[in-house]
Amino acid sequence: MWPPACGTTGFAMIMNVLERYMKVKVTDENLGLHRLIESYAETIQNKISDNTTFPPENYLNTYNQLEDQGTTHFCVVDKDRNAVSMTTTVNYAFGSGFMSPSTGIILNGQMEDFAVPTLVSSYSLPPAPTNYISPKKRALSSMMPLIITKDNDLVGVIGASGGPYIFPAVIQVFLNHFIFKMSPLEAVQRPRVYPKDMTVYNGDHIKLTEETREFLKARGHELVKYQMHLQVPDAPDAPSSVRCTRCVSLCQMYQMRHQRQMYKMHH
Repeated sequence: MWPPACGTTGFAMIMNVLERYMKVKVTDENLGLHRLIESYAETIQNKISDNTTFPPENYLNTYNQLEDQGTTHFCVVDKDRNAVSMTTTVNYAFGSGFMSPSTGIILNGQMEDFAVPTLVSSYSLPPAPTNYISPKKRALSSMMPLIITKDNDLVGVIGASGGPYIFPAVIQVFLNHFIFKMSPLEAVQRPRVYPKDMTVYNGDHIKLTEETREFLKARGHELVKYQMHLQVPDAPDAPSSVRCTRCVSLCQMYQMRHQRQMYKMHH
C-alpha cells in the first residue's frame, strides 16, 4: 500500500507544534494567528517569538513548492456515517497537456510534483533534495484529506484544493471549528493567512481587520493581497449525536467573489 499523502503528516506535525500553546489557551485572536504563521516544524519551536518574526535563514531551509491549478477535493458522509475525504488532481491546468483519444480523459502532470536539481522556482528557491526523482519514489504532495473521529465516532471531514495553500487552509479551518468552537460556516468564512517565503498572503475578498493587520506588521510580517486562485476548503461537520450533516464549501477562484452557502442534508 502506498503511504498517505504527506500533507496529513504535515498536519500532525503542526498540531504538535501548536500543542504547547493550546495548553495555556492562548491560541486564538491575533497572537494565535502570529504563532500559526510561525509554526513550520517542531525543531523551530524555540525560535518562535511572540514579539517579532525573523528572516528565512533563522528557520529551516526553504524550498520551492508546486503551484497547483487543477485540484478538486470532496467530502462524503452517508446515512451510516461512512465517510470519504478525497483529493484528486491533474496538477496544472489541463494536466500534462495530453488527452487519451479513446477515453477523452486528460492525463495528469504528476511528474511536475518532483523537484529537479537543475531547476530553481520562480521564487528563486532551490529544489528540495528530498523530492528529487528516483525509482519507486512518490512525489511530495500538499494533499491533506482528513477524517476526524472521537471515541470511534465520526466528528468531521475536511480537505481542500490549492497546492501549497492547502496546508494553512485546512489547519485554520480545523482550529476554528474544533478548538475555537465555530460553526462549520464560520470556520470556513473566517479570514485566513497563507505564510509563504515569510510573506503573509490573504485573499483580496477575505478581509483581515485593521487591528490584526497592524498586529502582524508590528511583528515583521509582510502582508500581500493574493488575487490568484487560493484554496477551496470543504468542511462537512458530522456530529454523531444527530443524523444531520452540515456541509460547507467556500469557492475562491480567480476574480470570483461568490461563496457557496451552508446547506443541510438530512438522513
